[in-house]
Amino acid sequence: MLPEIGHFSLILSLFFAVSLALLPIIGYWRRNLVLLQSATSLTYIMTALVAISFIVLAVAFAVDDFSVLYVSQNSNSLLPLWFKLSAVWGGHEGSLLLWVLILCGWAAAVAIKGKSLPAEVRSLVLAVLGCVASGFLAFLLFTSSPFIRLLPESPVEGGDLNPLLQDIGLIIHPPMLYMGYVGFSVAFAFAITALITGNLNASWARWARPWTSVSWAFLTIGITLGSWWAYYELGWGGWWFWDPVENASFMPWLAGTALIHSLAVTEKRGVFKSWTVLLAIFTFSLSLLGTFLVRSGVLTSVHAFAADPTRGVFILVLLLLMVGGSLFLYAIRATDVQSKVSFGATGREAWLLLNNILLTIMTLTVLLGTLYPLIIDALGMGRISVGAPYFNSVFAPMALLLMVLMAIGPFSKWHNTKVSVLLKQLLIPSIASIVIGGVLSLSLSLGALAWLSLSVAAWVALLSVNDWFNKVSVGSMGIIPRALKMPRNYYGMLLAHIGMAVSLVGVLFVSVTSEERMVRMNPGDITQMSGYEFQFDGVRHFQGPNYQSDRGHVVVTKNGEFVVELMPEKRVYAARGQVMTEASIDGGLSRDLYIALGEPLENGAWGLRLHIKPFVRWIWLGGILMMCGGLLSAMDKRYKRVAGAKI
Repeated sequence: MLPEIGHFSLILSLFFAVSLALLPIIGYWRRNLVLLQSATSLTYIMTALVAISFIVLAVAFAVDDFSVLYVSQNSNSLLPLWFKLSAVWGGHEGSLLLWVLILCGWAAAVAIKGKSLPAEVRSLVLAVLGCVASGFLAFLLFTSSPFIRLLPESPVEGGDLNPLLQDIGLIIHPPMLYMGYVGFSVAFAFAITALITGNLNASWARWARPWTSVSWAFLTIGITLGSWWAYYELGWGGWWFWDPVENASFMPWLAGTALIHSLAVTEKRGVFKSWTVLLAIFTFSLSLLGTFLVRSGVLTSVHAFAADPTRGVFILVLLLLMVGGSLFLYAIRATDVQSKVSFGATGREAWLLLNNILLTIMTLTVLLGTLYPLIIDALGMGRISVGAPYFNSVFAPMALLLMVLMAIGPFSKWHNTKVSVLLKQLLIPSIASIVIGGVLSLSLSLGALAWLSLSVAAWVALLSVNDWFNKVSVGSMGIIPRALKMPRNYYGMLLAHIGMAVSLVGVLFVSVTSEERMVRMNPGDITQMSGYEFQFDGVRHFQGPNYQSDRGHVVVTKNGEFVVELMPEKRVYAARGQVMTEASIDGGLSRDLYIALGEPLENGAWGLRLHIKPFVRWIWLGGILMMCGGLLSAMDKRYKRVAGAKI
């Protein structure tokens, strides 16, 4: 009975989503206040109904209701409860339901937090979100329902969750990623609302900016968690593989970064209005494209979900309608959103414009590398692979240039900055960063590229600290009172920029100075590597809740002193017979010791993969700092003020 309730709730939610998409817009055109104000109630009802469906599905997993096809395919009675619950989004149908639930959650948040917005603006934003929800609820109901029953006979046992997903990463990574993906729909909705009304001004940028910052923060931590998950779960020791589905989340992040900066310029100076609207459409369109790539079955990836062609065609049509309709509306209204404010070649607007151009080119670079093999294959021109060599050689130089320009922007003033003043402010940090990069690279015997990268990282950090000191040291108030008066948005920017520098240091060191060795070891053997001694004490058998494991035992010492005991595993999951490698890692800020158990060899020997990865955790520490920066920016006090202006 419960699955039928969940399915019926989804049907009702589609009805209310369509009503949300239509009634407020009709009310706007007819100036009918009742229809316009119905948006809030419709949003709450739609969200509640989708939440009921999600809870029902979660209960079906918790009680092992294998009469539900989706549960039988993705769960097992031996699966621990926390993995049963996370298995709700471990497959195509459930993850899509989570996508829709998060979309409804964002809409409900706008309804609650947007009370300071003009009534018509809030209603139209909710109507646009209702349009998006209608499309995905229809997709869910007509092609991907998670409530299909296996009646009259149902299996007594499920097929189990993919062992690769039986990890804490599944619990936290997809929800965070989807919060970012879907959150950009709010900025998209504000942009479409501005185009519908045809009277765009800087107010919409101020309203959309905190929502965009929060979405960007969630997407940042989602990508960071995904990188961390791949690092320790796949057993390869890598943190980024330029996998097409990784790229599908990275492209909206790049476009969203450009959007955040463009919104700042539009809000402060009233320029880039047309470009900012287009970026909002572009960013959410890339989120939809990522959903299409994952759900359509056109990709083969450890992240992608197998799907039939019907699903791919449906979501492709949905993508074309949403993106095409948005661009059509933009084409109609584009002449109404032209900016008429001028700025100088060295003003902050110019630096942010360069920032936007680079981020857009970087996004298109990743888009080309991701879609080109698919297009070639679809045209019957053969199969090609675009991998890390292309992305690293094309993307990396632009990323370094972006960071150089990124650090200059806060030093410049709006409209125009004297070149002599700018050069004076940049001179000492420039020399210091080059010296720091040179000293570090020479002392560690690194090459010229490392010198350049370390100098860029030092440049960003030094300029950020220098800019802060310059701002808090002026006037007679004193440094500490002045620092406390600085807006949260400014500190958010500093944190995000420093986070970029920290991640760059991690990427550089793990790429240049990592050591890896594949060794054959008998019990009692000792292998030396970078001053560490790895003693292999053999393998013991271990019984897990739904798997059997061969667990290695490695004692690590340095200069005769104990460092850590590591226990890598090789697991066999009974339900699927799938073998998984579970690496054992001793992590720290300066280095990771990483061991993965290979295959058993003759005479009790085993193959082991040993890694030493300097500063690898700085990659994810930088991601955390960037996320904190985005959230801090969204908490700026001025966004809490009542928005009295109308679009």
